[in-house]
Parts: sequence; C-alpha cells; structure tokens
Amino acid sequence: MTDPASLPALGATATADAIAAGKTTAAAVIDAALAHIARDNDRLHAFILVLAEEARAEAALLDQLQARGHRRGPLHGVPVAVKDIIDVGGQKTRAGSTTRDHLPPASFDAAAVARLRAAGAVVIGKTHTVEYAFGGWGTNVVAGTPVNPHDIAVPRVPGGSSSGSGVAVGAGMVPLAFGTDTGGSVRLPAAWCGAVGYKTSFGLVGRSGVVPLALAFDTIGPIARTVRDAAVMGQAMLGSDPADPATAGAPGLDLVSGLEAGVKGLTIGLVSLDHDMAVDVEVAAAIETASRGLERAGARIVRLMLPETLATYTAACGELMMVEGYCRHGAFADSDPPALGAPVAARIRGGASLSGPALFNGLEQRAERIVAANVALEGIDALILPTTAVPAIPIAEVDETAAPGALTRFVNYLEWTAVSVPVARTAGGLPIGLQVVARRFADPLALRIARAAELDAGGPLPLPI
Repeated sequence: MTDPASLPALGATATADAIAAGKTTAAAVIDAALAHIARDNDRLHAFILVLAEEARAEAALLDQLQARGHRRGPLHGVPVAVKDIIDVGGQKTRAGSTTRDHLPPASFDAAAVARLRAAGAVVIGKTHTVEYAFGGWGTNVVAGTPVNPHDIAVPRVPGGSSSGSGVAVGAGMVPLAFGTDTGGSVRLPAAWCGAVGYKTSFGLVGRSGVVPLALAFDTIGPIARTVRDAAVMGQAMLGSDPADPATAGAPGLDLVSGLEAGVKGLTIGLVSLDHDMAVDVEVAAAIETASRGLERAGARIVRLMLPETLATYTAACGELMMVEGYCRHGAFADSDPPALGAPVAARIRGGASLSGPALFNGLEQRAERIVAANVALEGIDALILPTTAVPAIPIAEVDETAAPGALTRFVNYLEWTAVSVPVARTAGGLPIGLQVVARRFADPLALRIARAAELDAGGPLPLPI
C-alpha cells in the first residue's frame, strides 16, 4: 500500500493512479489531506472553510463505486480546494469580504466545480482570496492574509488574488485548487508558492457561479503541483457554459495528449522587458537558464519586443478593470465608512472617474492592440518571460498602491493563455516561476512548453518542510 501522506508531493494524477491501482483509497487520501490542513492551516491561513464531513462522505461513495468496477473520471478521489469567489452548493460564497455575509448559501456548484466533481474530484474546502479578487499581493485586511509556505521565519506574500489556493497547493495540503485570473491572479500565487498556475484562454472555461470582478478579463484556471495535473484539471473544466456567453464558439481542445511532445522545432520568443523594469538578479538568471534548457531541447529562442510596452498593456488593463470593478462593487467602496478594506476600496474607486468617451476609446484601443499583438507573433509559437519580477517579499513590506502584475496583465488584456511553472529557487529557498504565453486557444502548446521547462528544471518543485 502507498502512504497517502506521500502523494501530495507527487500530484493529482499520481494520486488518482494510486487509488485506481488499489494502492490506497479515496477515503485515506482525504483523511491525510484533512490531517495536513488541521496541522498547518492556523499558521498558513489557506482555508476559510474545511468541508471535512462532506469530503469524507464523497470519498466513501467513490470507494464504493470503485469496488463495483466504476470510476468517475481521471481525478477519482483527488482532493481539490475552491477559491471562495466560486460557488460550492450549500456553502456561502464570501469573495473575501464581509459584504456578502447576509447572502444565502449557493444553491448549486459553479459550472467548473460541477465538471470537476464529474471527473471524480472531491471538494475539501474553500480558500481565502483578496476581497472581490482585486489584488496581486494576496493581502486581505478584512479576512486575513494567507502566508507563503516557503519561509517559516518571515511571513511573505502568497500572491493574489487566489492566495489561499496558492498556499494550499504550495504547502502540499491539496494537489489541486481552483483560482481565477483577471490580471495574474492564478499565476502570481503559483509562482510565489512554487506551484503550476494555468491561466486559460478567455472564453475557454465557463464562469457561471463565479463572483465577477471584470468579465472583460476574468478567467478560471487550475493551481496544481505539476503541468500534467493542471492540464488534466483544465481538460475537465472545458466546454460551453450556457450561462456564460463568452464560451460560445470556444473550440474543443485536447490539453493532455500532446504534453510530452517536447519543443523541438518550435520558435519561442524571449520577451525583452521594459528598459526601466527592475528584475531581481536571481529571477533573471533563472529565466536565462530555463531559456537555454528549452534551446537544448530543440527550440529556437529569439528575443523580441511586443508592439507596446508591458507598462502600456498593464495600465490599460488596470483602467478597464477598475471601471468594471467600480460598476459592480463601487457602492461598497463609496459607503461611509467603506464596507471594503482600504486597499481594495481604493482600487475600486479608481474606476469612478473614467468618462464615457475615454472608456469607449479604451475598448477600441484594446481591440486594435489584440490584432497588432497577434500579427507581431507571426512565426513565433509562444513567448517566455518571468512570472514575477521579484521573489515573494515580506508581507510587512507590501506597498498596496503598487501592482505586482506588471508581467502578467498583458496576457489578460490580449485574451491569451499562459502557464507559470516553477523552474528554480533563490539561494534563500524562494520559488521562481517561468511564464509561458501563447495566443488565445493555443493552450495545449503553452502547456506542452511548460512541461518541457518543468522537465528541464527537474520539477515539480519540492514541497516545503
């Protein structure tokens, strides 16, 4: 038999395989995960809600099904955590805020959660988030801030807004978690917590049952131990969602079968960053090393610049994000006193002053820039760059007026897909993420390149002790 406590380090597919082979049971896996959460959650603050009774009952049912020769799907018995802006039937969806305390529990699972259950996953709890998913550091002055698991001496940022999900996977509490990504909110916590974060293409995964921040940019994506785990979870979530018009006409993609195809013959652009953008020395060195590894594996690496600076895309994305965020949640920010924590209230109020003509111009500019960026990628299969400019900083040093998504927001702005994969650690043991970016709906290619980078780096990254 396999010790279920050893499985989180191997990931979701390894866990499902062990259950399928009879080397452990879904019940034992869930019990081990619950024990890990009970041991570390007070310190790491990843979960806002643990569904122990429900998870154990689901695991018992799954074991009964397997004993009769039936398996629900590729994630049969695998525990998954759900970011608390995503509905889980029978539970409240708080969105990291007290402003939703009066609302009743969700009547149904969000579409993506329902699809994962259909694939055999067991929802084990809900994870902390930045209020209304608006913040890249992962801080929450109202509900509390999850703590990066890779430094036991200094409390460091987890990355946001999917902060609790990043910590839960990065600490090995669960092998899979749901995140959402409006400007980097899957990739930032994945990079800083040593996990894989997959931002799906805009319109690929249905968002019904998710509290919106900015539907022009919002996407759902996995945070996982390995690239394969992220691909398998992503595959389970794909499909048209009648309640989300953005998914109309989305292609059916195979995210899994081509993962091991390698990068031989591909042309990959190493993005030249803005000249005034400071990047940590260890981060820059790790990205260069990863680039050379892809080159050794047969890829052609070329340095290139996007049609606009990263700062231009970041500012334009932020402006439109704030406008939509204000339209949805501005009343909470404008109340006296504000019903939201000060940092998020300030961000949301930033969308109050944009005029109608300026908004129209911003939307037109975005459409034009999407076309121009896709033209600029002709002959280029994908892009690589750091996910974050620096490793995780101490929570005490966070500047809430600064946004850490300077290297991630352009992907949402252009409707593209991206995968953050850990490729190194600093001398102090902090994870460093490589970001692989591809055009909209080229998700299989982004995952395939990320898998090659993961192999070259000897991944997955070891779990913290």
